[in-house]
Amino acid sequence: MPVSHRLVLASASPRRLDLLAQVGIVPDAIDPADLDEAPLRDETPRRLALRLALAKARLVAEREPEAFVLAADTVVALGRRMMPKAADDQEVRECLTRLSGRAHRVLTGVAVVAPGGRGASRLVETRVHFKRFSKADLDAYVASCEGIGKAGGYAIQGRAAALVMALQGSYSGVVGLPLYETVSLLTGLGYAPR
Repeated sequence: MPVSHRLVLASASPRRLDLLAQVGIVPDAIDPADLDEAPLRDETPRRLALRLALAKARLVAEREPEAFVLAADTVVALGRRMMPKAADDQEVRECLTRLSGRAHRVLTGVAVVAPGGRGASRLVETRVHFKRFSKADLDAYVASCEGIGKAGGYAIQGRAAALVMALQGSYSGVVGLPLYETVSLLTGLGYAPR
């Protein structure tokens, strides 16, 4: 039978907090994991997303051993090429120029560590197909500043939604936390929302 415990979100992302609230889960604490997110040599996008989610969950679980710790990491990939978290307008423009008119993958790793150290994880892959962007599309999106700090240089929950022709997979996974898999991991390890 599930037992209610503290839940710690190992992320400072307001989007992940909003997604959890959407399904009635409110973390007791937010404790972002601060670690190097650079890919290892020859690491695939899939392995990177899952490795980082697990590393974040384990790091915070060391500080919060009596809590359920939830962590996630999202990687945008065009083939084997990983798109950066755009640091500025120029990177947003470069990312979107590469993604224009093409399908790409959004890979989100989710990991939960339960009290006592048991853990589980999942990798969720979603395919997103953008329309071909005009110069006006690019200029308007860059001017919105929405893509700064986002994997792949865009936020699907904002203005970028108007640029998406098709999506196969988890919309919430593209936003940053696949809800079905997250709730399944939490409940499977015994977490019960209050």
